[in-house]
Amino acid sequence: MVDNSIPQGLSMALAQDPNALQAFSALSPLARQDVITHARAITSKEEMQALVSTLSPS
Repeated sequence: MVDNSIPQGLSMALAQDPNALQAFSALSPLARQDVITHARAITSKEEMQALVSTLSPS
């Protein structure tokens, strides 16, 4: 069984970056799951912010 819930840290980081939130929402379900899986392995706020910044268009 796959857990599709968004980790709290990812949710909080996305809430602080509306552009990244919009980009995350536009991803395919598979791509969103990849981001969620990556987020689950993150152990610091800085790493989470770095992940979210990769979603935000420049």
